[in-house]
Amino acid sequence: MARPRAKHVTVRAIAAEAGVSIATVSRVINGQVTVAPETRELVRRAMERLKPPPAAARPGAVYVRCPYVLTDYFGIIVTSIADTLALHGRDLVLGAGESAQSAHVLNSLPRNPAIAGAVLILPPEPDQELQDLRATGFPFVVVDPRTELPREVASVSAANAAGARSVTAHLTALGHRRIGVLGGPTQWLAGQARLLGHTSAMAEAGTLTTPDLLRCFEPTTENGYRAAKELLDLADRPTALIAFNDKVAVGILRAAHERGLRVPQDLSVTGFDDSDLSRSTQPALTTVRQPLEEMGRIAVSLLSRQLDGHTVDTLHIELATQLVVRDSTGPAAGGS
Repeated sequence: MARPRAKHVTVRAIAAEAGVSIATVSRVINGQVTVAPETRELVRRAMERLKPPPAAARPGAVYVRCPYVLTDYFGIIVTSIADTLALHGRDLVLGAGESAQSAHVLNSLPRNPAIAGAVLILPPEPDQELQDLRATGFPFVVVDPRTELPREVASVSAANAAGARSVTAHLTALGHRRIGVLGGPTQWLAGQARLLGHTSAMAEAGTLTTPDLLRCFEPTTENGYRAAKELLDLADRPTALIAFNDKVAVGILRAAHERGLRVPQDLSVTGFDDSDLSRSTQPALTTVRQPLEEMGRIAVSLLSRQLDGHTVDTLHIELATQLVVRDSTGPAAGGS
């Protein structure tokens, strides 16, 4: 009768299967040459017999909706979700690209027998549609929610307020007080949280945030460039600019270069995300690292618990961010 394979194989189990000591198995695993070839082969065969089978695909795929171009930020999250679903034995159905923004798919998901659940990344749908989907009992998780979600909708995001507070505190510690903010849309949850974090850090430094130094828009490189031109052309220009993401920061660097401003000697610039862009600019960007891969893994974990019928107690999870200081920030020009 075949012996059932365990999900996890221990050194003790391998030793028992091969009829050798635990120390011998450890030496084989670590590649030590003090083990006789025939003993090494005994251990290898035991490991092969005990090796757990690959996860079988489970019934019902997971629909991943990411209606954006899959570059940097979104691509990392989707890749992490795909890899984690594979570990859970779940197939993935992907709806991505800007053309998917106009697709109305949420109300059809509960009626699709091939779809067991969904992960929605920065969903553009209004809150009511998400509430209606939740009311059907269909399992889903939101990654980086655009707006405040109902309590019963599971979500995972980065700690945006704390991340923004850390980067502004870094600048105020360098003597900056006239700091411009190129933020995301004011209706976005992340945009609101980051502005709150910035305002908090400015207050701690004894300075008020002034409206003339704030610009809010769709966070693209071109929009960042245009907004930076406005702020850098002010008679009393800022000594530092905070970007909503690394792409916006690239637009700032372009505007600064056109005006002959040196970064960071004349102007400090910060990003957010810690994408590949942040390490490719000249100078390299000081930014805030978001745990994008972990956000994808946690989303799958939350969804898997729902699919398995478990109660999910912690529905809204915020993951810590990390300030990454590079070469684009320095002391405020002229001191402070």
